[in-house]
Amino acid sequence: MHFQLLKSASVAYVHYLSFMVCFGALIYERISLKKDPNRQEAISMVIADIIYGIAGIALLVSGIYRVIKFGQGSEFYTENPIFWTKVIVFALVGSLSLYPTITYILWAIPLSKGSLPRVTENLVSRLRLIINIELVGFASIPFLATLMARGVGLT
Repeated sequence: MHFQLLKSASVAYVHYLSFMVCFGALIYERISLKKDPNRQEAISMVIADIIYGIAGIALLVSGIYRVIKFGQGSEFYTENPIFWTKVIVFALVGSLSLYPTITYILWAIPLSKGSLPRVTENLVSRLRLIINIELVGFASIPFLATLMARGVGLT
């Protein structure tokens, strides 16, 4: 019995921690974006996005485990439209993150050859807009989760 509780608590902890790491990495990317970064700044952005991606995968996997094994029963989640709204917001945020991720992967090419990526003010503005939208989406997820945990949306 205690081992099951420890497993459940551990999965919940990974879920919460990975959410915070995702949010923190996005904040770092948002405040660090600038035109023509130096080598260290560009590398830091690439690393922040890698951390964001790993934490996003951990968030998804731990969330699935919580629904299937450790939560309040899969019916509690899957029959709640708030849950599906939360899933859709997460999927949209993840989809939006593809553009910055591809951009940072493209930065890694010149960085690996000893040169700097060309980062225009237009690109910075586009990335800031996308990251701002991602941050708003991520910030809405805990609100949706608190509604869902209280049974809002269930008939």
